[in-house]
Amino acid sequence: AGKLYQHAPTETSQATLASVSPVFAVMKFDKDGNTTYFEKKKTELYQELGLQARDLRFQHVMSIATRNNRIIMRMEFLKAVITPEFLLILDYRNLSLEHWLLNELASQLAGEGQLVTYSLPFEFRAIEAILQYWISKLQGRLNTLQPQILETLEALVDPKLLSVDRSKLHILLQNGKSLSELETDLKVFKETILEILDEEEVIEELCLSKWTDPQVL
Repeated sequence: AGKLYQHAPTETSQATLASVSPVFAVMKFDKDGNTTYFEKKKTELYQELGLQARDLRFQHVMSIATRNNRIIMRMEFLKAVITPEFLLILDYRNLSLEHWLLNELASQLAGEGQLVTYSLPFEFRAIEAILQYWISKLQGRLNTLQPQILETLEALVDPKLLSVDRSKLHILLQNGKSLSELETDLKVFKETILEILDEEEVIEELCLSKWTDPQVL
């Protein structure tokens, strides 16, 4: 895919880390899939992006919004800022994100993969890649839970058993709780997407490139 660049720690970055101001660990992807890492004070980052402090608070667990020709996305632990030229993943040091970030995202953005938005502006490729990732995470949770629940149910109705195995009931209860949490997360994700699809103006706002290239619309 693209090239990978690592910024070496400097005295400046060490001073930044020591600062009282919150610091974002940022992973940046350009249109060609080239990747850079850096650390930036929250105040400096939102000023450079032309945003307000409140824009990077990520108060909602699931959200897709536009601010000053920037798209701000949050899918629980995944926080992203998209511009017409690059994608920033904030606080990227998350075990759940590492494989995707290092092995899949860069190549997807560069045009190697299964995205259906390759003919559209960069921002739509970035959005689709993030949504694809999150759908795969939800699907993975279901794929883990489903066989566990079926196995436990089969064990509980086994006619050879003379009494109910309380440990199996406990497992079923825990899995039921996890399934309920997954259902809630799916509902929130679905509502977030539908809010965008139901509003043509919102979809148009997501096309950041229209300000620099009116022909994209």
